[in-house]
Amino acid sequence: MIELRDVVVAYDSRVILDSINLTVEDGETLVILGGSGSGKSTLLRLLIGLQRPTSGQIIVDGVDITTISEDEFNTVRQKMGMVFQYSALFDSMSVGENVAFGLRQHTDKKDDEINGIVSERLDWVGLRGYESYMPNELSGGMKKRVSLARAIALDPTLILYDEPSSGLDPITSGTISMLIRGMQERLDCTSIVVTHDMQSAFYVADRIALLDKGKFIEISPTEEFKHSSNPKVQQFINGAAEPIHIVARRDV
Repeated sequence: MIELRDVVVAYDSRVILDSINLTVEDGETLVILGGSGSGKSTLLRLLIGLQRPTSGQIIVDGVDITTISEDEFNTVRQKMGMVFQYSALFDSMSVGENVAFGLRQHTDKKDDEINGIVSERLDWVGLRGYESYMPNELSGGMKKRVSLARAIALDPTLILYDEPSSGLDPITSGTISMLIRGMQERLDCTSIVVTHDMQSAFYVADRIALLDKGKFIEISPTEEFKHSSNPKVQQFINGAAEPIHIVARRDV
């Protein structure tokens, strides 16, 4: 489904992604972990076409998206669904209108068919009957579920999740993780999940990749990742902080 070949993103001398290579198989769920500034969000922006790499190739479903025009990329995007970190719902639109947005923009479906799809997708995420609600009437977890319903409205072959459990309590986070896994089974799609939530990562992932300073330092199946001998992997799993040398204050 996805192949990155020697992808570089750099701003002058500052390198964000350093000649990374990655293959994501059709139908798998890959979780990408990494600290702040490791390049995770940049990678998602590259895949959705919000940013172009400095060099390298990105192949999505057989198409090199680094060489195509914006109009051609819009066709590729219709195969993608994106669940944003802060949901990114349109505040002036109802829940139903948010979920229907892509269907109205990219298809010629009639209103009755669109409304049926909207109701079905909301039912899949446990929100049937919420079509007329406005985003400001929803909790954070409900907004994430609406964002997921919108992402799957066009039956994507690839779903990208940017910190889907960010800002949620553990119970709601667990619900989102179950939905990610459920969508994978229902749609038989490929999923890439960027998260800091280790419990969620271990639950949803077929493989896990760890980005560190713009490079993948580990890519392995979930069970192998858990027991990796790489000290940085274990540090990330266990939440161990990097040692910081603190200079004692001296009175002047």
